[in-house]
Amino acid sequence: MLKICQSPLPQSTLSYVAFRVAFRQTFDEILAQHEAVGTSDNSRGYLREVSFLQEVAPAVQLELLASTWHKHVSREIHQSDLVDESVIYAACETTARLVESRREYVIEALAGGPLDLTLPLDAYFARELRLLYLELPSQGDFLLVNQFLDLDPEMAIDCKLQMGIDPQRMTPLFDALGRWRISPQMSKWLRGLLTQTETALVTSNLSRYLAR
Repeated sequence: MLKICQSPLPQSTLSYVAFRVAFRQTFDEILAQHEAVGTSDNSRGYLREVSFLQEVAPAVQLELLASTWHKHVSREIHQSDLVDESVIYAACETTARLVESRREYVIEALAGGPLDLTLPLDAYFARELRLLYLELPSQGDFLLVNQFLDLDPEMAIDCKLQMGIDPQRMTPLFDALGRWRISPQMSKWLRGLLTQTETALVTSNLSRYLAR
């Protein structure tokens, strides 16, 4: 169970759809990028929705999503950090946007997964995806980080404290930006989100691309 403040992220069809579609969209971007020989890497992944994290390597974005998913479906209680909250927000927003603009892609992304779903993928469903995050008691601090980047470090700390933001909570966000490798635990974290066959495909492709 993943808690944001004291409220658990609901373990529902909505959360499954948000995480799965965001994962698939980012993985498909990685595949398309590496199949396009001679082009620059312009894949951005679902974390493009969070300005501070939009430069996180797409493969690392997938691992962060897998880690947050694992906490979400775990029997143990996990308290969210700002990376978890960023992942949830970005996954919900990305999937809601795709429901509105690329409904057929969402249907394809959900097909063959661990859950066999028939859903009304309409404007109401997109709204429900956004409400999944918006109704949680998060302060959205991860959306404010960019405004501190141009400040002197001491001034930035003062500003964060004045706004009620604990500077220590920002550490996982900065750590994510500096990572380029994925954890070998990632395949285990994907249980319930991908099938075993899908997980093997993801792991194989990411290993090959990261080895280049």
